[in-house]
Amino acid sequence: MERVLTVSQMQKADKFTIENLGVGEDVLVERAGFAVADEITKRFAGGRVLVCVGKGNNGADGKVIAEILSKKHGFSVSIINVYNGIFKAFERKYDIIVDCIFGTGLNREVEGKYKKAIELINQSGAFIVSCDIASGINGDSGKIMGVAVKANLTVAIQEYKLGHFINYGIDYSGEVVARDIGISVWDDQYIKRLNDKSVSNYFKPTNRNVHKGNFGKCAIIGGSKDYSGSVILTTNALCSFKMGAGYVTMVVPESLFSAYVGKVPEIILTAIKDCDGKMTCDKETLSRLLQNDCIAIGMGMGVSEGGYQIIKFLLQNYEGKLVIDADGLNCLATFGSEILKEKKCQVVLTPHVGEFCRLANISKEDLLENTIKITTDFARHNDLVVVLKSAVSVISDGNNTFINTTGCQGMAKGGSGDVLSGVIAGLLARNDDVTETTAAACYLFGRAGEIAQSEQNQFTMTASDIILAIRKAINKII
Repeated sequence: MERVLTVSQMQKADKFTIENLGVGEDVLVERAGFAVADEITKRFAGGRVLVCVGKGNNGADGKVIAEILSKKHGFSVSIINVYNGIFKAFERKYDIIVDCIFGTGLNREVEGKYKKAIELINQSGAFIVSCDIASGINGDSGKIMGVAVKANLTVAIQEYKLGHFINYGIDYSGEVVARDIGISVWDDQYIKRLNDKSVSNYFKPTNRNVHKGNFGKCAIIGGSKDYSGSVILTTNALCSFKMGAGYVTMVVPESLFSAYVGKVPEIILTAIKDCDGKMTCDKETLSRLLQNDCIAIGMGMGVSEGGYQIIKFLLQNYEGKLVIDADGLNCLATFGSEILKEKKCQVVLTPHVGEFCRLANISKEDLLENTIKITTDFARHNDLVVVLKSAVSVISDGNNTFINTTGCQGMAKGGSGDVLSGVIAGLLARNDDVTETTAAACYLFGRAGEIAQSEQNQFTMTASDIILAIRKAINKII
């Protein structure tokens, strides 16, 4: 598991290290410069380098980088002070440009000579290395502050920062490598990022003397006349099995029951009463589902009063783990999310950005500006787990927050979110820690997507391909 810090947390750690541990600021500058130079020499044996420096410590780091590359490794190095506004050096061609213009504390729009320098860097065709963060990216929000360097490699000094990953940061940071330079991070309220090692703990070998009842039961509730495609629902059920659940029940509208028979032979198929192809609150059928360890609802269900009443019944009567996705979220947004306060169960909401904005009644612009705060506040206020799905997802219960950086462009297809719901439900069925387990499911889902895209391409892969890659994703981490 890895730490991801806010700008404020990193500044406090930096100050503590200098003032309380007696590590000089000049020492940290030397170490930071060495770390960046070292990452460059791992990738290049030599070449022409332009180091672009601004004021402050980031500029000081750049001067150290230039000296190390030139004197110790024989690179041909030029250095330009961007704040002077003299850009003749850009008339030459370079193999590598090192960006040391702004640090993580940037909180204003980039203008004038700095804007021009960043534009020249992006137009250079060189391999671009950013020191700590790509200049122009906000260290907390990942927002582009007018213009930003688009790096191939970012060397994060000491710790990863939020701005490396969320919103536009993920596309402007390139490969991100964190290098320890001896700054003491003592704040334990940092955001976490899972890795292969931490997720592998969910797939440890078990005793041979076990049975399917040892691995949890989950139910998938969804489907309607308007969204009757069997793929959406069967992917959920199949994913839950592939995550190790012992039993999976799939609940579909009674009038569509025959369409799902035999689609996934391993599941228990159950019908629920419906009206014109949309589920109604059939309490007798729903009561039989309350024994499950996890229930996922909403995928292809449609938005209706009946669907809303089903969610309300589960919130009031179910004591397990309830995942609400897709039209389940839209039902809450349409008919009233205040029923979340009536819950007896542990709830996981899995909205994409649009669904979350409707549910929380906020604008996309506000969410972009304060992604972490808005997500964590909503989760804390409603005492539940939110999975804010995006290129980099945020998973939070209000007190513990994770970001998930696995995944790829090819996953931006219809049905991918439905697959994720099945993955989450299956893993929750056999694990108790709801927040971290949900984050682990998101991580594995992303890894499966990466594998699916590597075997095809971002254009041809589908949600079904993600399911086929789950096996390979698990095998890679265990």
